[in-house]
Amino acid sequence: MKTNNQPVFRLEQTVTPEHLAWFHQHGVIQFRNFIDADTVALLIREVQQVQDWLLRNDIQKVNGIPLKFGTDADGTPLIQRIAFASHYSNILREFLQDPRLQSLTKLLGPYSGRIGEDEKDGLVVNHYVNSADSQFKQLGWHTDSPRDLFLGSRIMPMLNVGLHLDNCPAVNGGLRVLTGTHHQGLWRLLFRKKYFIDNRPDKNETGFNINAGDLTVHDGRLWHRVQQSPHVGEASRRRVMYIPIITGAYQPKHAGSTTPFYHKLAHLKQHLYGAKPAWAAAKAKPEGILEPKH
Repeated sequence: MKTNNQPVFRLEQTVTPEHLAWFHQHGVIQFRNFIDADTVALLIREVQQVQDWLLRNDIQKVNGIPLKFGTDADGTPLIQRIAFASHYSNILREFLQDPRLQSLTKLLGPYSGRIGEDEKDGLVVNHYVNSADSQFKQLGWHTDSPRDLFLGSRIMPMLNVGLHLDNCPAVNGGLRVLTGTHHQGLWRLLFRKKYFIDNRPDKNETGFNINAGDLTVHDGRLWHRVQQSPHVGEASRRRVMYIPIITGAYQPKHAGSTTPFYHKLAHLKQHLYGAKPAWAAAKAKPEGILEPKH
């Protein structure tokens, strides 16, 4: 594995020509210290409140997208993948209005992009932790493009923007990419590797030394995976908020949206083989948590 040796980029106000040149060549870019430690702590607390509300109310899916459940290092119930998280939080919703995030649409040029808060899976929170009943320790090789095919449209450019809430040096697992593969042809995009099944390291992959508060952006056509941490318990914890920046026709999801086929397969596997969370008793809605937006 190679370690990313890019220049230290910072996203001060807007995307610059230097950012554009690097991203066009490699298909991925990392911005250091996008948010400070206080903002990281605020977002962690807010995500925790959203999770607690979903658990208390026994929510299994949001806008047709199943949640992924597991058990935390201390044995308590844990949602390891939350879709449309900003629909339950004013703080998360306001965060998506940050002008610096909006400026990332320039990376999609000449296409016109937007933050897909109500589309795809919305603002996704991934929570990786290695515990006895964890259902989300790693993610096999994939690109984000075939989702368009499953939804009946042609493949359109998109960005996957990851805001990292924990320190994650490359030796602790985390994001791995095959740089430059966003320029590949359709055959290689669809068949270079076995989607989600293949977790094996690639001699050409690049890993990242990530600090809490860093932002990573990769082209949806780029082959990437998430390496499992070699640690267990608290030392393995990695929380990432993923923000989709998309193009094409506006296709919002709602409470009546059907579950995409690929999510049905993953949900069935979890139901048959995964741990069943011990749901907490329903309580009053915590301050700041919104009812889901339809």
